[in-house]
Amino acid sequence: MEYIHANLKFLRKSKEWTQEEFADKLKIKRSLVGAYEEGRAKPNYEVLVLIAKIFEVSLENLITKNLEKHKAPKKAVSNMKVLSITVDKEGNENIEIVPVKAAAGYLNGYADPEYLQELKRFSLPFLSKSTYRAFEIKGDSMLPLPSGSIVVGEYVEHISDIKDGQTYVLVSKNEGIVYKRIFNKVEENETLILRSDNLSYEPYSIKADEVLEIWKAVVHLSYANKGSESSFQNIVSLMQDMKEEIESLKKDKHTLN
Repeated sequence: MEYIHANLKFLRKSKEWTQEEFADKLKIKRSLVGAYEEGRAKPNYEVLVLIAKIFEVSLENLITKNLEKHKAPKKAVSNMKVLSITVDKEGNENIEIVPVKAAAGYLNGYADPEYLQELKRFSLPFLSKSTYRAFEIKGDSMLPLPSGSIVVGEYVEHISDIKDGQTYVLVSKNEGIVYKRIFNKVEENETLILRSDNLSYEPYSIKADEVLEIWKAVVHLSYANKGSESSFQNIVSLMQDMKEEIESLKKDKHTLN
């Protein structure tokens, strides 16, 4: 928590709040806010989650980055907001799964913790520490990735962090949830060019200010030679079994120690 005290002071002042006003929002004493900002005390996990939600920053960045130095450039404007998350019993972030049938609901509930609690969740122990979400992909626009596959994406903090030619899941106002390869730099004209790997589909553009969330694809999960609906259900079951097995192994290790 090297940067937490400086970040709290920076974020509070960015809202032009007094320590008393900030303390009221956190439902703690003003003196405790002062102690946090001066580095004399450290917020517990519940307080950190609340702070991240209030200022719409990820928990990881709140703790590990100097947010004043990592301010997003003003030129790349968008409607992106840092997402809500769910955690397991040990405080580790889950990977929530968004099936095609829940896509419409996700556009309204992506920032709602209660909505996220209703989604199925799993974990992949080989991924680096970050924030991830999984989306079911429908259609043949990204062949050879088959319809019904699940794309696990890593959360992209700011639209200017997109790299040309890489694949992303975009959540936007008008296009909903799409999985595409992205080209064109936002800094130049605030427009993204989305291309399909299936060349039968024409590329199209989307304005940066329409984008709500961006997830960089890191893992593809799919079953060969099965229908998309069957594929999705099997993949979900496999991931849930994996999560239960991991939790069981952790308990066994704890018992042995």
